[in-house]
Amino acid sequence: MSGLLDLLNSPMGKQLISGVAGQTQQPENKTADVLSMAMPLLLGAMKKNVSSPDGAAGLMSALSGKHDGSILNDLGSLFGGGVDDSVMQDGAGILGHVFGNKQPQVENALSQKSGLDAGSVAQILKIAAPIVMGFLGKQTAQSNVSDSNGMNALLGSMLGGQPQENQSLITTLLDADGDGSILDDVAGMVMGSNKKKGGLGGLLGGLFGK
Repeated sequence: MSGLLDLLNSPMGKQLISGVAGQTQQPENKTADVLSMAMPLLLGAMKKNVSSPDGAAGLMSALSGKHDGSILNDLGSLFGGGVDDSVMQDGAGILGHVFGNKQPQVENALSQKSGLDAGSVAQILKIAAPIVMGFLGKQTAQSNVSDSNGMNALLGSMLGGQPQENQSLITTLLDADGDGSILDDVAGMVMGSNKKKGGLGGLLGGLFGK
């Protein structure tokens, strides 16, 4: 099973980082930092969403159609002439669906953590979201995932193949106060500034070997 760490460290990941950096006019090292934090947040939020039958059905439908992984087949052309507007709009739609009204908090938190302005972070997220969906779509097909339990397990393994207790911890941190809102207090969560929650920043740092 390919995890996110494998993706970012692979030739495809390096091409992704380089392409996104070029598109957003940002340094590759900072772009890589944003992607390494944003991708598990995207997958963690999706994992939370598939806990409901409707959320799981919606994600499965998207993955079997538009987000089947074909976007990964030619990243060179995706970035070659600049990322197409339709891809950016698709990314914006995915972010809105996954993060909801917490999206500005996510962008601000990643901005503070990476040192890039929130506008650049927003652009990076819009490009990353369809690629994360494509990666997930490809893994879904390869693993013959067909229900919410399978999708939940797949997302868990992609989040770094962590033991179940760590997966529960990530899920708990993504919904810090247990009210069902995925990214409450995401700024404190990503920055690792809230002592009570132990700092997801450190946890993700462990996942990504940073």
